[in-house]
Amino acid sequence: MSTPEPTSHDTEPTTHLPEQPRYEPPPSVGKLALWVLLFVVAAVVVVLGGLYLT
Repeated sequence: MSTPEPTSHDTEPTTHLPEQPRYEPPPSVGKLALWVLLFVVAAVVVVLGGLYLT
């Protein structure tokens, strides 16, 4: 009987570093400023709408 040849997955080392968690990159300054501006405009619209309807 012959010994089977090792396959590629048998020869790989079993000790490997755990994968680092991958995080989404932070938003750019311009994109963050647009979101802040959007919320400020929405807040102003809500306040002005409330004043107009009262």
